[in-house]
Amino acid sequence: MIEPRSRRGVAPPGAIATVLFDLDGTLADTERMHWQSYRAVLLEYGVDIGLEEYRRHFIAADGGPEYACRTYALPITADEVRARKVPIYRARITAGVPPMPGAREALRRLGRTRPVAIVTNTARVDAGIITGHLGIDGLLAKVIVREDYARSKPAPDSYLAAAAALGVSPSECAVVEDTARGLGAGLAAGMRVIAVPSDLTFDNDFTGAVCRLSSLDALTDDLLARLEGTNR
Repeated sequence: MIEPRSRRGVAPPGAIATVLFDLDGTLADTERMHWQSYRAVLLEYGVDIGLEEYRRHFIAADGGPEYACRTYALPITADEVRARKVPIYRARITAGVPPMPGAREALRRLGRTRPVAIVTNTARVDAGIITGHLGIDGLLAKVIVREDYARSKPAPDSYLAAAAALGVSPSECAVVEDTARGLGAGLAAGMRVIAVPSDLTFDNDFTGAVCRLSSLDALTDDLLARLEGTNR
């Protein structure tokens, strides 16, 4: 395993010792699976959440189930919505998960020179299913999942947990995210954030990102070297 440069000696100012990747929508093409799973739950109560509504209130904003309960006066709680969604979503991802374009290649490329890790709001069981389908487990130094920290994104807890697990300071971490929620988490943790929006998050507010890329193919060591001279 490649060790962060801060473990191999004093890292130069501005160094990026590790790259932390979001999972859903960044490495794994799972957001439509989440939507289909929530949709199946809500249809039982006569509510049909379209993809446009889902991406605005579940992906771009925190608290999608709360939004649904409030907007449609559902007779169940937001936590019950989440709980009923779990087996539906798990069945979908167990059947297969496609990678986002360039995902494996980006992990391999950057992982030659520094540790790469996943930091996700996804539960451990589901994250394991997804990374198994993507065939990326051997490329990862760490996988930080929902059970590993207190508050979910956009709180900084997940990214701070990752920095601690890898033995680096937050300022030495670069974060790769596809949503404004993820961006907020990375910034709140004191990290540099690279935005790589998907077709579902292209209109999120990425103010504060050190750069915005059209795809993971543009995420290279040369780019990181240029970013090492920047602050978040």
